[in-house]
Amino acid sequence: MFKDLSPNIKSSITRSITQTFEQYMSSIGWSEERYSIEDFINTWREYITTKALWYSKIPDSMKNDPKFHEDLAQRINEIIHRILSEPPSDEQIASIQMMQEQLDTHYSYDCKAEAVYVESLLKERVEQQ
Repeated sequence: MFKDLSPNIKSSITRSITQTFEQYMSSIGWSEERYSIEDFINTWREYITTKALWYSKIPDSMKNDPKFHEDLAQRINEIIHRILSEPPSDEQIASIQMMQEQLDTHYSYDCKAEAVYVESLLKERVEQQ
């Protein structure tokens, strides 16, 4: 069913999953212990029903179809896997390492999106000094 959607709607869904996941992870400090797929899904569901323009373009019959939800769950898993698998850039690693040495901190990060989070934390701390 997901494949039947227009390319624009599929792209919008992908963007909304990506943005919401990264915002959710930032809100919990990228903590594996605090991560809950149910909390993330609830956050995403609230986003799509209150802010996503594409949501109203999907027919209710499709939204109510269990196959659509299966396809959507698969897409969510694929996107989360892709986000968590994308390595930080060399520039991010260098920037974070330099700030960590300056601040004497030891934040760890495993993917590009988490590196963005750590980098923003460190920049904020550098600015406060």
